[in-house]
Amino acid sequence: MRKRGFTLVELAIVLVIIGLILGAILKGQELINNAKMKRLYNQYREVLAAIYTYYDRYGAFPGDDPYANNRWSTTQGDGDGLIESFNINCGATSSGESCFLWHHLRLANILTGPLDNSAPKNPYGGSVGVGYTIVQGLATQWIGFDNVPGDVCVSIDQQYDDGNYTTGSIRGYVPYTNAYVDLYFRL
Repeated sequence: MRKRGFTLVELAIVLVIIGLILGAILKGQELINNAKMKRLYNQYREVLAAIYTYYDRYGAFPGDDPYANNRWSTTQGDGDGLIESFNINCGATSSGESCFLWHHLRLANILTGPLDNSAPKNPYGGSVGVGYTIVQGLATQWIGFDNVPGDVCVSIDQQYDDGNYTTGSIRGYVPYTNAYVDLYFRL
């Protein structure tokens, strides 16, 4: 009686098919990662455009608007030109100009979402924050994203700025070598 097995050609074909499947899976994962990275940068641009649309319309930054109460019977800011009380994790009932910003943008129909102070989520599951704070020695207004993978921060900073987490208009709160970083874009 003769035993049967697979020929070398059959094994080679199976290995080639497995290799093609693994290659497609890895390429698909790369496409997903690139899409998330582009979505994060586009979200920064959308928030920036929303803030300046509000500013053009009402002459004040959202959250800092001293006349918001007259328009919508809501909490107003002090009108000093700074979005104070920076909070990157605003919840529905959070207070401070940084959190009122989201409510003002929604009341003005510039952003969609619940009519409260909650911040939107970024593509990596973290929150988005806007306000005046100090990041790597520079005190100014920032748009911040928390819980961003360090390798994504490196890619974005290299592509759109100087690639250094401590300088430029894109900065990390900690070195990009960390697993997750709070990434900031200058307003």
